[in-house]
Amino acid sequence: MKDGFLTLTTRIGDFLSVTQDGYAIFSADDILIGCNQAYADLMFIDFDQIIGKSFNQQCRIAFKNQQGPKIETSDIEQWLEIAKTKRRAQEFRIFEVDLIDGRWFLMSEHVLPSGELLLQAKNITKQKVVEQTLSENTHQLTNLALTDELTQVANRRSFIASVKSEINRYKRNKQIFTFCLLDIDYFKKINDQHGHQVGDNVLRQLCSLIKKTLREYDLFGRIGGEEFGLLLPDTQVTKADDMINRLRHKIMTNTFNNHHNPVKITLSIGMVESWLNCTFELLYNQSDIALYKAKDNGRNQVVILNSLGATNRSS
Repeated sequence: MKDGFLTLTTRIGDFLSVTQDGYAIFSADDILIGCNQAYADLMFIDFDQIIGKSFNQQCRIAFKNQQGPKIETSDIEQWLEIAKTKRRAQEFRIFEVDLIDGRWFLMSEHVLPSGELLLQAKNITKQKVVEQTLSENTHQLTNLALTDELTQVANRRSFIASVKSEINRYKRNKQIFTFCLLDIDYFKKINDQHGHQVGDNVLRQLCSLIKKTLREYDLFGRIGGEEFGLLLPDTQVTKADDMINRLRHKIMTNTFNNHHNPVKITLSIGMVESWLNCTFELLYNQSDIALYKAKDNGRNQVVILNSLGATNRSS
């Protein structure tokens, strides 16, 4: 029986010496009374020096040397006070810790009736790398699904979804917004005279200019071709008229493509203010009517259409 116990103890010792997982035992007053090499390595303290050091001492060393666990604080003593409220607060707890060198460990602490604390630090770096890769891929796929590939603004589907959310917010809070349709005048001529590559350059540069001009919370997206949608939250049409005409003028005076083959463009814009019981379809239809009136009236202008169908030309 004794030989069997010694054999088991030897095997456990062999396992602890080769595993990447850290194991440690702290006394009731939080002094390290035993650990394996893997635990000493993750704390970046020599094995023959770490025994006898308290949890607080180990953390101060890690913070001072900027090695081992990533301790994001400017005040290590305050951080230790917060850690004290969590440590031994329950019989068993589990949490993740990332190291300054990029490794990740899943920590589990088990408090014994005697007050001693058993700690296991399982290396989960590979799992975290996979998790991060999956998260990044999901984010990229989401962006692809919501973003127009050419112009890098919201595509038709995501823009419509955003507008519908704004409509719901308006119905709850009665906060007026203005909806616009923007269309590049004679865009087909640009493609015919300069080629589709130049046309694509114009679309990209136009969207970049508009995004820089808009407020952070304005909604902007490509409906299709050379037609774009714009929603200005918490903005009455009288204020929107001034904003949109400044944008129209900026685009009219800007030069697109490049200095070897410069292209000038103008926009025709249809605009409508939100009203009770409006829907995306109604907003789009009213703005589309205003847009075509702007085209019929000579282009390069803004036409406002109210919910009753009355128009106002602004240029």
